[in-house]
Amino acid sequence: MMMGLLAFENNNQGLWNGGYYSQFFGIGGVMLTVAILCLSTGYFGGIGAPFAPYFWPYLDQLPKKRERQRPVRVYMDGCFDLMHYGHANALRQAKLLGDQLVVGVVSDEEIVANKGPPVLSMEERLTLVSGLKWVDEVIPNAPYEITEEFMNTLFNKYNIDYIIHGDDPCLLPDGTDAYALAKKAGRYKQIKRTEGVSSTDIVGRILLTFKHKDGVTETAGAESSDQMKSQLSNFLPTSRRIMQFSNGQAPSPGARVVYIDGAFDLFHAGHVEILRSARQLGDFLLVGVHDDQAIRERRGCRPIMHLHERTLSVLACRYVDEVIIGAPREVSRDMITTFNISLVVHGTVAEGSSVVEVDPYALPKSMGIFQTVTSPKTITSVSVATRIIDNHEAYKKRNLKKKASEDKYYTQKEYVSGD
Repeated sequence: MMMGLLAFENNNQGLWNGGYYSQFFGIGGVMLTVAILCLSTGYFGGIGAPFAPYFWPYLDQLPKKRERQRPVRVYMDGCFDLMHYGHANALRQAKLLGDQLVVGVVSDEEIVANKGPPVLSMEERLTLVSGLKWVDEVIPNAPYEITEEFMNTLFNKYNIDYIIHGDDPCLLPDGTDAYALAKKAGRYKQIKRTEGVSSTDIVGRILLTFKHKDGVTETAGAESSDQMKSQLSNFLPTSRRIMQFSNGQAPSPGARVVYIDGAFDLFHAGHVEILRSARQLGDFLLVGVHDDQAIRERRGCRPIMHLHERTLSVLACRYVDEVIIGAPREVSRDMITTFNISLVVHGTVAEGSSVVEVDPYALPKSMGIFQTVTSPKTITSVSVATRIIDNHEAYKKRNLKKKASEDKYYTQKEYVSGD
């Protein structure tokens, strides 16, 4: 484009310097003048108009206003049990392949038949999926297999153009491909699987971190927790991934900045709802995510998901505008000033602490900018872990089956472009 402009400027200099002057008023110039005059009704006694039809065939070469096209709608489904940043990144990639993303959440019955018992209810999984910033529409109780009947429903009722899935295989109990029909129809697109995490992996972390004793879920001890993290956390955080999840926007001048902090471990429906409530209190929601050491000191064990994993889960939420990674437990005056915080909020449901600590919200309370928000849900990270521990035999069996398929995937894994 720049070369074209330079050439245009050079030609203009030659033109008005006389080099091309005679050419401009040669045959081409005469024809252009005659064409303009013939199209005008003010020359040659008004006979120009009848000649206009001769030029009509060339009018379609003029730039036209682009016609409004129907948005490209893509569909991706999943169980979305124990929602994690891998799910979020898959949906982010799917959204890039179209204009509108429709997500199918597989029913409880289908999950039991194909994978084993789900940890989260359908309602909780719908809340998590709907809370992601890239999701435009959700279809509850979707089938695990893309059958011909359901595929036609997607195409005709929901106007789906393409069906999306990751590069990892999705097999039915009989060993067949769950997306075979979509591939055959030529309406299938593939994205890259997010490495380092899976629901199977998270269940394994929980089983190693907690133990069940006399109806109470307890931690399995710091030593085994550390061993578990070193063995099972394979996530490799990059600045690019954080940028992909981030809104990249600062609060506008005069915006009411609301601050809420927490561990946000095993990101669940309760987190989504409290973040929604906090966002409604202002114009910009700033979330502080505590680091692993701070959580360990309070609870007596490390979080299931480490700091960067929890950060991505929070960033993926549609109600969150910005995150402080490794935020301090105590809200200081410097923090309030630096981020221009107007209101500090905290929910009524929080994870228990194993130590007696000073009130981390003492300063915002003294400044009159603290508010307690009623938590819409009573679910906690520990209560989610308890569901697994209470049925540990069933989940152990489920994990052994899934781990075998995942090990096979990694053994045969090849590089796939994308992010």
